[in-house]
Amino acid sequence: MHYKKVSNIISPNNGMNLYRGCTHGCIYCDSRSKCYNMDHEFEDIEVKENALELLEEELKKKRKKGILSTGSMSDPYMPIEQQLNYTRGMLKLAYKYGFGVHLQTKSELILRDLDLLKKINKQTKVRISITLTTVDEELCKILEPKVATTKARFEVLKKLHEAGIETYVWLSPILPYINDTLDNLRGILQMCKEARVKGIICFGFGVTLREGNREYFYQKLDEAFPKLKKQYIKEFKNSYICNSKYHKYLYDFFLKFCKSNNILCDTEEIFHILHTLYEETSFEQLSLFDSE
Repeated sequence: MHYKKVSNIISPNNGMNLYRGCTHGCIYCDSRSKCYNMDHEFEDIEVKENALELLEEELKKKRKKGILSTGSMSDPYMPIEQQLNYTRGMLKLAYKYGFGVHLQTKSELILRDLDLLKKINKQTKVRISITLTTVDEELCKILEPKVATTKARFEVLKKLHEAGIETYVWLSPILPYINDTLDNLRGILQMCKEARVKGIICFGFGVTLREGNREYFYQKLDEAFPKLKKQYIKEFKNSYICNSKYHKYLYDFFLKFCKSNNILCDTEEIFHILHTLYEETSFEQLSLFDSE
């Protein structure tokens, strides 16, 4: 871990990352990709030491309230958050200035902040996204070795729903020859149904690989799944998108399940909801208005 002062913290659409890098160890993580120009080891977490000061300055200036979003590049609830409380500090500022929040995580540490999340949700809106990849607990420990297991994340989803907070699941990635089975998909979808998630984000059934994360992924394949790397190289070469050969079958099953259980599955619609503070205007109405 090291500290760095930064010149800005929040994007025009209210997105941010309080940390840079991650210690969860997920073998497929796209954030390792070289295109993000990280100048330090991925596990050597960069802490943006003046992040909260900058954030408060920005929130004071904003005339329009919105959703503060974090977790797209670095999990806001890594173990160091227990000591540093940057994410909790961000939540306090969101509440103070009347902003909603969207947090994306794989950690049960989020429950530490349930008191603040409920206060914010009562005042504006809170939406939480949690990734699920496999119902096999042992496989989960291989794919995502230093983070809450699927069962623990399932319990988090249920507790958040009980607290009146909207939840969403990232069904990603589904790794060819590893977790791309109907039994696995059915198990994850059943968890989503039981936890009463509002929507499931799914970009397809496969994994994306590019320079940086591809090499790390292949290294981990060699350790956990001997000979599987050769299969990937033969089938996908240097492709960015590596889809399961069962992609269409699994995706059709996914769509049918979501429709029959009233779970949102339109990615564009879900992203609109995640980043919109209020929903007085329907997604369809807004789409028509924007097209004029």
